[in-house]
Amino acid sequence: MIRGVRGAITVDRNEEQHIIEATEKLLVNMIEENEIEPENVASVFISVTDDINSVFPAKALRKFNGWTYVPVMCMQEIPVPNSLKFCIRIMIHLNTELAQQDIRHAYLEKAIALRPDLKETQQ
Repeated sequence: MIRGVRGAITVDRNEEQHIIEATEKLLVNMIEENEIEPENVASVFISVTDDINSVFPAKALRKFNGWTYVPVMCMQEIPVPNSLKFCIRIMIHLNTELAQQDIRHAYLEKAIALRPDLKETQQ
């Protein structure tokens, strides 16, 4: 079964170091919480809000051992008025035996506001 593991995090400003560090933090959380092995990953989509453009966040994933051949795509989110700013979102498509309700999604920093219904499962 292919399942999606979602995550999001915010940064304070559009600077490469902050974007890479935040993306690493989010990826580590998603990978550890779901015990993800790169050979089980079909693809990773990373999106950013239109105020993030100083670096491709996918650069952070390339630092992880074993992730060299995992397909990664970066894209821009729809600029919805009054939506959360400086936000990085990740979707990992994963081959897994886990049931949908057992997937642990990660919403960090101000991105918790995107899915407050999942906050209790992230503690």
